[in-house]
Amino acid sequence: MALTKAVIVNIDGGGQTIPVMFNPPSYSLSRSNQFKESRVPGKSSVLMEYVSGIADSLSTEFFFDTSDAGTDVRERTNAIESLMQLAPRSKAPPQLLLIWGSLVFKCVIVSVRAEFDYFNTAGMPLRAKLQVEFKGISVAGQDARDRAVTTIHKVPPGQSLPAIAGRHYQDPAKWREIAIANQIDNPRKVLAGKLLNLTGLV
Repeated sequence: MALTKAVIVNIDGGGQTIPVMFNPPSYSLSRSNQFKESRVPGKSSVLMEYVSGIADSLSTEFFFDTSDAGTDVRERTNAIESLMQLAPRSKAPPQLLLIWGSLVFKCVIVSVRAEFDYFNTAGMPLRAKLQVEFKGISVAGQDARDRAVTTIHKVPPGQSLPAIAGRHYQDPAKWREIAIANQIDNPRKVLAGKLLNLTGLV
């Protein structure tokens, strides 16, 4: 069985998919609540008042090695670091999906720390580690554009575009909308495992 590769899907970038070079060895997912402490004079106890939840945070490390090809490893790492850049119109970083097996995490990148530890004789980096922190996105508080349904469909073996359209639209004839949105020239050659971006189409 083929190893499932982790990918980062740029929702705001038309569904651009950025595969990682090697799957991370692990990831940590944290969730917390915010409380307000109220101290009462003369009492040793503290009253705790719930304020709000705090967005989930996922931290992981990606490893890149281009020593076999001899190419600059920054060509790989820059693709992920660029996902922190603000869009001209929204003045915000792009919304993403981090997908790895059963993990589907809607998020933005809040920090990237790059470490380069192997170089060629000219000083060009060939290996790198990226420590990346993703912050989960909640539906509450987003504008109408952000509340659009986010759907990334991974094509299983043998499934056709009309079948996908029937499942998501209840209308197999709408397979053309999927093909156009995902720049599929020949819908008969859709490969199993391909990620289709259906965001805003459903």
